[in-house]
Amino acid sequence: MRNSENGQNGSRSVQFADGIPASDRQWEAIVACDAAFNDRFFYAVKTTRIFCRPSCKSKEPRRDHVLVFGKVGDAIGAGFRACKRCKPTGERLPDQEWVHQITAYIDSHLQDDLSLESLSQISHGSVFHMHRTFKRLQGVTPIAYIQNRRIAEAGRLLACSGLGITEVAAKVGLPNVPYFTTLFKRVTGRTPAEYRTANLNSEPRERKDEHESSECSAGPVDAGRY
Repeated sequence: MRNSENGQNGSRSVQFADGIPASDRQWEAIVACDAAFNDRFFYAVKTTRIFCRPSCKSKEPRRDHVLVFGKVGDAIGAGFRACKRCKPTGERLPDQEWVHQITAYIDSHLQDDLSLESLSQISHGSVFHMHRTFKRLQGVTPIAYIQNRRIAEAGRLLACSGLGITEVAAKVGLPNVPYFTTLFKRVTGRTPAEYRTANLNSEPRERKDEHESSECSAGPVDAGRY
């Protein structure tokens, strides 16, 4: 990696491929959404895997989650995706790819507090546009998709792990056990305990890591019920 000073406004002309932490001046530009720094550097957020222009109006990230790149190609090469809102590549991200990014985030963050607002923040789009586009392409709303994935994952854990029902509920982002039980029964027709009894592996049961038994899965879940 390398970088050089350009002497203008106390900022750097960034030249590196792997990304580095933002300097004080770059961070000030990010916080201020300063368009004067557009194309002089791009910043990426490690938690969302999205990169933006300095002028992006998305939610201010944590500074320790930010990496700065000198070129669009460097950010893409490091595995970051272009922001839907500020379009740092100059091109509009296809809706299908955008929605895929959102579903991938949901799938890997089921334990988090997921909402329309949080999804719009991580996807860098408005709540209305994100909701409408997601439903058009997925056939269900984002909230329905989240609930569907949570119940499906809960079914997998109940059938394939030795985790208790309280632990399973927490693992899928539904820590309120009575609510989890009611929702699970509404979707599957069984309580979590009944579902576990009916779907346990035929092999001797032992306390397995929740990431094991990838071949074991819950029964189908109708997200359209939500």
